[in-house]
Amino acid sequence: MLELDVAVRNVLRQRRRALFALLTIVGGVVALMLASGFIEWIFLQMRESTIQSQLGHVQVVRSGYFEGGAADPYANLLPADEANGELQSLSTAPGVQVVAPRLAFTGLISFGEATLSFSGEGVDPGKEIRLSKGIQIISGEPMSPSDPTGLVIGEGLAANLGVKVGDRVVLLVTTKSRGVNGVDCHVRGIFSTYSKSFDDSSLRVPLVTARKLVKVAGATNWVVVLDRTDATSLFMEQYGAQLKSKGFDAVPWYDLADFYNKTVVLFSRQVGVVKLLIGMIIILSISNTLSMAVIERMNEIGTVMALGKRRKAVLRMFIIEGVILGLLGGALGVVVGYLLAHLISAIGIPMPPPPGMAKGYIGEIMITPLLVLDALLLAVGTTLIASIVPAWRASNVIIVDALRHQR
Repeated sequence: MLELDVAVRNVLRQRRRALFALLTIVGGVVALMLASGFIEWIFLQMRESTIQSQLGHVQVVRSGYFEGGAADPYANLLPADEANGELQSLSTAPGVQVVAPRLAFTGLISFGEATLSFSGEGVDPGKEIRLSKGIQIISGEPMSPSDPTGLVIGEGLAANLGVKVGDRVVLLVTTKSRGVNGVDCHVRGIFSTYSKSFDDSSLRVPLVTARKLVKVAGATNWVVVLDRTDATSLFMEQYGAQLKSKGFDAVPWYDLADFYNKTVVLFSRQVGVVKLLIGMIIILSISNTLSMAVIERMNEIGTVMALGKRRKAVLRMFIIEGVILGLLGGALGVVVGYLLAHLISAIGIPMPPPPGMAKGYIGEIMITPLLVLDALLLAVGTTLIASIVPAWRASNVIIVDALRHQR
């Protein structure tokens, strides 16, 4: 306790130097919180957009579908009966908002003299209202159960094809029996998502029309939407093995979101580089501050050691000073960073479209408890490291030389 009291007094009496050190730590903590908070917000928005526009939280398919069955999806169909016991059981499971069947297919879409390839999905219009919140209808209306030939088409695909709401198009596909089938539809709406590649190639039609077009009665997958994204792992623990025993695979969204996963890895590495640079700046600044303090207090160090103070006690005293600076700077940095994050989020950060996305967005900064802890650990850890060398020098001075210093 005596060493702590002495360390606190030493920090307080060297106000100018302590203030400079605190400003360095606070600046580093604030920079880390704002940068990491912005990346955390991007992760959240990208994750939820991926879930709510394409993947859902969990997809239930025939065993082996994603490993090889996707090449021949019609040979790996799920039961056709919408009142199927397994589907009903999942629909009533705790935490499940909706379970919707989908039928994936590919083909050609023609309008006038233009013909393009597309990737399509047959969906239940009533259930997709709750499932596809990440899909924005920018023109026209969403699909309706009362309009079986009304489809919605991605913004990019619509532009490339030259269609608008109300235009009639022809869909041509290869059926399960390897024949060719077509259907005449009209564009009911044009949609947009976060993913430009998805908007450039995708369309959706009511499930009943997709089944007639492909001439099958089942679904390629059941899409499960939960009330919370962080409940996905719990759902997998409770139902994954059960579904596996019945010939189904339950695949969570994070195993399917390849673009999201790669983006997280890339941005996390960038944040790691920022953290390393901030840490180096703090270490150099605090180390220089404490080294100057050792030089200026050399007579004092020699005196206390001549009076019987052990070298380990001197070492601890300077390390404690560094830790105190880290705690104070970290706490102040967290408060300042938190207030700045809320102010910046209230104003908004206009951002251009990043690679792979269709539109720009207004960014925010999201501060999480883990981020706050990470910032505090950075402040305390770097100051602790920075204090080791100056503390070792102070504890290893020759007493006689220290007493003669500057005399």
